[in-house]
Amino acid sequence: MISKYFNPYTDFGFKKLFGEEGSKDLLIDFLNQLLPTHHQITRLSFKNPENLSTTLEERKAIFDIYCESASGERFIVEMQKAKMHFFKDRSLFYSTFPIREQGKKGAWDFRLLPVYFIAILDFIYDEKEDEQKFRRDVSLKDQDGDIFYDKLHFKFLQMPLFNKTEHELETHFDKWLYFLKHLEDMDHIPAILNEPIFQKGFDIAEVSHLSSEQYDDYLKSVLSYNEAKAVTDTAFADGEQQGIVKGKIEGKIEEKFETARAMQAEGFDIATIARLTKLTIQQIESL
Repeated sequence: MISKYFNPYTDFGFKKLFGEEGSKDLLIDFLNQLLPTHHQITRLSFKNPENLSTTLEERKAIFDIYCESASGERFIVEMQKAKMHFFKDRSLFYSTFPIREQGKKGAWDFRLLPVYFIAILDFIYDEKEDEQKFRRDVSLKDQDGDIFYDKLHFKFLQMPLFNKTEHELETHFDKWLYFLKHLEDMDHIPAILNEPIFQKGFDIAEVSHLSSEQYDDYLKSVLSYNEAKAVTDTAFADGEQQGIVKGKIEGKIEEKFETARAMQAEGFDIATIARLTKLTIQQIESL
């Protein structure tokens, strides 16, 4: 049976919640839980990240949302959906886009506005269990731990490490994390989330409110999400990375069959399954 609410970790789900003009208030409310009091957002605007790169290679590094506050602070909001090599390097690379964009031709004193890189991760990048932290606020410090540069900040949320139950939620930030982590599994609005901002989030996320075209886009996004998860879960199991190439090829094919089986069990017709999985009708019928 299809979930009542969509998966916010998919490209479609995340951008529907946080990346559209009509849901700006959701993004502002969430970001203000992470930002210091002197950088609270009153309004923001979206920009196309593909326009921020200067080379064809850089255009492959696309983050979800690039925005700025009314006073000019830059923000990158990234939803990372699969574990990958050099995640920290990738984060640092992405943070250079809003920095370089501030460069001006001619006489310029190199004064920069603050930049925040915020990543909501549905995987754990800390390999050593005793060093795992749900939230990491990172800035540039000197050898004595004093802030050296206060205009570049990284905020990482490793969502699998957030384990509070509904009855343990204390802050508005806790509620946001619970909402994001459990949205797809809910079938109604819990009493503790029965507030205007979350009511709007649930309304946006309700699958039945999507148009037929949006619904198709969402299913494709789910398929991509599941394929990526299957590949990376296999490749990084027990910290072993041998046979990654072979695993990707075989894993993708098998994942398509598994997805097709699941869609059959949920009552999807063969034509829809074939269109979304790219399998042939004969392959699906053989299942």
